[in-house]
Amino acid sequence: MKENIISHEYQISVNDRRSLNGHNSFLIWFTGLSGSGKSTIANVVEQKLFKQGIKTYTLDGDNIRKGINNDLTFSPEDRTENIRRIAETANLMVEAGLVVLAAFVSPYKKDRENIKSIVKDVNFVEVYVNTSIEECERRDVKGLYKKARAGEIKNMTGISAPYEAPENPDIEILTENESVENASKRIVDFINQKL
Repeated sequence: MKENIISHEYQISVNDRRSLNGHNSFLIWFTGLSGSGKSTIANVVEQKLFKQGIKTYTLDGDNIRKGINNDLTFSPEDRTENIRRIAETANLMVEAGLVVLAAFVSPYKKDRENIKSIVKDVNFVEVYVNTSIEECERRDVKGLYKKARAGEIKNMTGISAPYEAPENPDIEILTENESVENASKRIVDFINQKL
């Protein structure tokens, strides 16, 4: 089947789109445990970029799981497929000239490495939202940890499934010591050089 798939080349390139937008395009990938603050920080970063006139779009775990990935479970294999599909979607958006923010637990190092290969390393910024499991459980915004501890949720990252922390993220946010405002400002300052 693959031998019958031939890419079509279009006349408008990613560089044309970036030029029209007046800024570079790339993916900012927020990883961390559920309840770490990924989506909250990504939301504030997007607002700051929007105010700068940067064309953006945010992809979020729950929103994607309700749509394009609603056929996937939380098994290790499906988690890998979930991240692969998100990376492919993000890559299309990067090629469309957008700064894409993606907030996903993405617990496996090999999956995050695969994202880099899909969008290309130069188009990838990894933000590790580092929050202790104790703090995430204390927050338990969605009630997931309580359900996992009660055995109602299987394969809960940090409880019954592993989280492989990034070894060399571009930015590490320690949410127990840094406000959302300071964290988002630090991220924007870092990526302004890429814009």
